[in-house]
Amino acid sequence: MPDGKPAGVACIQLDELFRCKLFGQPERPDFCGGLQPSLEMCGDAEQPREYAIRWLSALELATQPETPGH
Repeated sequence: MPDGKPAGVACIQLDELFRCKLFGQPERPDFCGGLQPSLEMCGDAEQPREYAIRWLSALELATQPETPGH
């Protein structure tokens, strides 16, 4: 996604099982390669994937650029 990924939009590099198609490839973005699972991101919930999705969604919203006039 040359211009970045908007908050709330799935990455175009995820397959139908939400696995990264660029995993282990040199073209994988640095951000993705540097993102490591942690208790903060995955929680101690029984369903860490769902917890992580909520955490990442909140991170996206908190870091999205402000639109002019807001």
